[in-house]
Amino acid sequence: MISKLRGIIEYLKDNYAVVDVSGVGYKVFVTDYTFGKLAGKEEVELHIYTHVREDTLALYGFLDLEEKEMFELLISISGIGPKAALGILSIADPKTIRTAIANDDPSILTRVSGVGKKTAERVILELKNKVANLTEGEKEMATVDSEAIEALVALGYSVAEAREALKSIPANTKSVEEKIKAALKSLGKK
Repeated sequence: MISKLRGIIEYLKDNYAVVDVSGVGYKVFVTDYTFGKLAGKEEVELHIYTHVREDTLALYGFLDLEEKEMFELLISISGIGPKAALGILSIADPKTIRTAIANDDPSILTRVSGVGKKTAERVILELKNKVANLTEGEKEMATVDSEAIEALVALGYSVAEAREALKSIPANTKSVEEKIKAALKSLGKK
């Protein structure tokens, strides 16, 4: 089973990257966030989830282990396949997803094509105990970040751009409005 790949990015297309490792090209499906981070890079190191079914062998790549672990949790739920899990991770980071689960909020999950309200509620029910280790402060900040990302995406920025802009904001920025203003300033400098 392939667990990690390090190599040269041959090309990026739609929702995957082809990574050349010693002359062998691997097609690796990635989230929108990862796709945005890979644009313009020549080399990459990805944590890989190898998905094997009777008719498919597919690789899913993640820049960090936390994202891969959330992907594995999501696909462990009946009704959530790898494409739906990638979709969920494309619109929200793992901390935001954990917060939504801990707060019984299916709205983030239902924004993904193919994930209805019943499936989102099943995800929350089955994962609630596995992600219950967030403090109240972390829950509140992840909710604020999620709302800020949603607003920036509505303004035309990609999820990757929105996440990166929010990472550069000082930790003491608390309100959604302040985060959006600071993110817009950061995005305007680029």
